Amino acid sequence: MHRARMLCRTLGSALGCGLLMAGLAASAHAQCQLNSPSGKIKHVVYVEFDNVHFTRDNPNVPSDLEQIPNLLNFIKQNGALDTGDHTVLISHTANGILTTQTGLYSDNTSIFVANSFGDFTPSGSALFPSSFFYWTDLVSDITPATLDSSFALTTPAGLNVPAPWVPFTRAGCDVGAFSTANIVLERQPFDVKKVFGATSAQAAETGGNQTNDFIGVSVHCALNSPLCSTENNAVADLLPDEPGGYGGYQALFGMKYIAPALGGFTDYNGNALAGFSQLNFNPQPSQTLAVVETMLKKGIPVVFAYIADAHDNHEGATLSPARTFGSGEAAYVKQLADYNTAFGTFFANLKAAGIDQSNTLFIFTPDEGDHFSGAAASPANCDGINIPCTYGVNGVGELDFDLNLAAVNAGNSTPFNYHFDDSATVYVTGNPDPASATVRQLEKTLAAISTTNPQTGVNESILGSGLGANLQGSIVDRTGQKLLHMSSSVDPNRDPTFTFFGDPNFFFETTGNPDAIVGTGFAWNHGDIQPQIARTFIAMAGPGVRHIGVTQPTDFFSDHVDLRPTMMYLLGLKDDYQHDGRVILEMVDPNVLPSSVHAHTETLLRLGQSYKQINAPFGALAQSTLTVSNFAMQSTSDSDMVYNHLESKIASWTIQRDALAAQIKTMLEGAEFGGLAINEQQAKQLIGASETLLNQASACAANPGSCGS
Repeated sequence: MHRARMLCRTLGSALGCGLLMAGLAASAHAQCQLNSPSGKIKHVVYVEFDNVHFTRDNPNVPSDLEQIPNLLNFIKQNGALDTGDHTVLISHTANGILTTQTGLYSDNTSIFVANSFGDFTPSGSALFPSSFFYWTDLVSDITPATLDSSFALTTPAGLNVPAPWVPFTRAGCDVGAFSTANIVLERQPFDVKKVFGATSAQAAETGGNQTNDFIGVSVHCALNSPLCSTENNAVADLLPDEPGGYGGYQALFGMKYIAPALGGFTDYNGNALAGFSQLNFNPQPSQTLAVVETMLKKGIPVVFAYIADAHDNHEGATLSPARTFGSGEAAYVKQLADYNTAFGTFFANLKAAGIDQSNTLFIFTPDEGDHFSGAAASPANCDGINIPCTYGVNGVGELDFDLNLAAVNAGNSTPFNYHFDDSATVYVTGNPDPASATVRQLEKTLAAISTTNPQTGVNESILGSGLGANLQGSIVDRTGQKLLHMSSSVDPNRDPTFTFFGDPNFFFETTGNPDAIVGTGFAWNHGDIQPQIARTFIAMAGPGVRHIGVTQPTDFFSDHVDLRPTMMYLLGLKDDYQHDGRVILEMVDPNVLPSSVHAHTETLLRLGQSYKQINAPFGALAQSTLTVSNFAMQSTSDSDMVYNHLESKIASWTIQRDALAAQIKTMLEGAEFGGLAINEQQAKQLIGASETLLNQASACAANPGSCGS
């Protein structure tokens, strides 16, 4: 029996129970010691969306955020919305969440192909374990046949990546998590066995009951937290490689234990949330925000949560028989209106409880953007609000295309596996050298394939029309992947032979059909390199956040790894490692900057932007690399001279970039978290060296044929 319920019976009244829960909440808040520069932050609300857009997908139709004015106006009035944020590669849910949670690029976690990652087995074939797992899982926990006993989340030294909740719990703050990746239990039975024990009563439950009872919700507790009691079925919060150790900490896992410990969860439509099966990692705002509100009110000061995308049907048959929608369709607009209502309720309820932008850091960001694959909207002037958009039969849906069958039909029978995606990471059987004749011919074969788009009747290249302004497609092998942070130094069997960033209308998977077919269940592709996928937003409000409203994408460049250091700076906390990101000083109130930063703000801003352009997967150096690599992969010179020369160029850029990035990271982290004043002369030298590297790569990308000769 849970402690709160047992004591409520002793007190013998609803008032007594309410006083007890208030007392537990007060106790939890009292021991949580955030150290924000403003001294005002008492709570953290961190919400990650799946594919919610600030920019418009149809110029006539208001964007997702424009149709959620209760959220958009809250940010405009109380903080900053950075529209120049970018994802990492590959741009997917698991990868997007992990990089924002940690502030680390994917080569520092070894999860760079998501939502699954490839792994060559000793036999030379590739398997694809899921990227959704608990923080301490091994690859062999997820897919035993890999025979890979490394941590799924592994540092370059082979250790488990430090966990994102640790700085909070060490500061005395309980951390709640709802439906977000990797910090809740995600898969049964092995996640359940890991935390409760292989012979536990929890592990003995049926698979369905394990999912309902233990998956999707967690609370990582501070030492001596009254919430993580034996009566509440707390278990040890084990982190085997956490720097400095992590002994004595406890956690709660699952609705079965967390809901009653907090007095139950009820969504904003009045429905009880008693188990996770009804949510299945696709929660609506009326569910997620209600859980976040409850956790905050019951004394959990830091909450990480996830909300499903708005363009797929998450309300069921009562909303529409369709599984996915085109921009401006009536059901899409209705679902966004429900999102807006939930946010209105959320902010109003929190404010009534004394939780608002005066004492709370609010963070909202999507894991990635995505590209609509479908026919043109009808009528041409539809706006979704006054005139609903329609798309006709098969007018909404990705173009499913069988890459293996297409290669065979093009005369190439080289066996390969790939991650089903519009950016196919290809693992050639036997794990040959990417420069081998077999691999080089397969790359050229795939690049030359075209097929009829059934929605337009036009014959289209599955790779696209080259990069150009629309970043339509590119091929990169391991040399380019390393520059793009898509490699693992500790577990190279995860590295794809090459990656085929295709036309974003196509989704590559096994269909058994030689032609492209419309897959009407999904219409929004992500993972690829197009701006509508790569460019997202970071929204923040609260003490220490500069009130600048909505920025323009050209104002400054940021990407997912910048969110973590910015959040930690605003909270006055430190991680156990050096971030790959920078504090987004453009979003920070100058009044909370220390003298070590304030005295050098202009130089730090320039240094930070130079750092982004050489190191971010969507920075200028990466864009030049995609252009040059695409040319190299399709080149046909004698002895592959052009390919070899351009690959050497990219490898050289990577070496130079890594050296510059290491120096810049140390300087930025020292100023932001160590109180160290920067050396102006050294900073300017690093900026100059970065610009030289960018210019070299840009010149090569402008004329790769000449550069490679």
